[in-house]
Amino acid sequence: MHYDYLIVGAGLFGSVFAERAISAGKRVLVLEKRSHIGGNIYTEEVEGIQVHKYGAHIFHTNDKAVWDYINRFAQFNRYTNSPVANFHGELYSLPFNMYTFNRMWGVITPQEAEAEIRRQREAAGITEPQNLEEQAISLVGTDIYEKLVKGYTEKQWGRPCTELPAFIIRRLPVRFTFDNNYFNASFQGIPTEGYTALVQKLLSGADVLLNTDYLEEKSKWDAMADRVLFTGPIDRYFDYCLGPLQYRSVRFETEVLDTPNYQGNAVINYTDRETPYTRIIEHKHFVFGTQPKTVISREYSAEWQPGDEPYYPVNDDANSALYENYRALAEKERNVLFCGRLGEYRYYDMDVVIARALALAESLLF
Repeated sequence: MHYDYLIVGAGLFGSVFAERAISAGKRVLVLEKRSHIGGNIYTEEVEGIQVHKYGAHIFHTNDKAVWDYINRFAQFNRYTNSPVANFHGELYSLPFNMYTFNRMWGVITPQEAEAEIRRQREAAGITEPQNLEEQAISLVGTDIYEKLVKGYTEKQWGRPCTELPAFIIRRLPVRFTFDNNYFNASFQGIPTEGYTALVQKLLSGADVLLNTDYLEEKSKWDAMADRVLFTGPIDRYFDYCLGPLQYRSVRFETEVLDTPNYQGNAVINYTDRETPYTRIIEHKHFVFGTQPKTVISREYSAEWQPGDEPYYPVNDDANSALYENYRALAEKERNVLFCGRLGEYRYYDMDVVIARALALAESLLF
């Protein structure tokens, strides 16, 4: 059988584009190297709980067109992301807000909190932040940086904060209100039936082959379609000919506990350097579950090695330059488009992935 589009990867980008292509009357084949669809947003049911197998994915957006589109395929609940930071047993609200400042310094008013942050920033002598540490101190002061940013960030990235670029933390929400909503977004929630059910609906008109590595028989698959959408790692497509791009990876330890409530919140970050994991996810709280048992996942950040799942691109100067060289190679590939987080070597929130897939489909199909 011949197809109009061969999509490599059954993650969110590939699935949204597949749905749009099928709506336009195109024949679509999707190849997925893993044993399941959904990419990193894959969820599976354990003890009646939808478990986020590759880490917490909380949908949030200010783009009403994206929100309206994705709600055609899933019912979202009203979950609001309000994580908690645990520093050696001290609990703090995230994002950094008046609850955090009161717990840290005993301040009551926004003016007092702003004055304390300003005092600490001036004491540190920071005017133009040159790295993540200086950027964080300029935003929230030395105390919060030392307790709630430094250890967590260095575990997550495997590098000292002084060696990380400032832009990583510029999106850090800091609020002088009593607002625990981490995402400042108009629309937010979790699919009540899990993300896998959502992706199944997106792919319902496509032919899907799991456990199939496109690159192992590339010429065979290329001959079956007019055009290829490749959503895998761009450096792997070219057999790492210029050297591998760097990523951070994540390892999960998931267990079922015979208790209805382990930590009282979906997300708790462990911000001290001594605790080996970065956070614990209690999955049932994403959908306000009442099951008699619970499922938790501890997340351990790690340096990526070939064969691991790549999660976060390391977008420093060296890796960004290397990606540009790979992108130059990609532009010479006939009838192949490199898309998504791995194809473009860039971290994207889910709503941006959807928006980019819809925009590409609009430009090619309609």
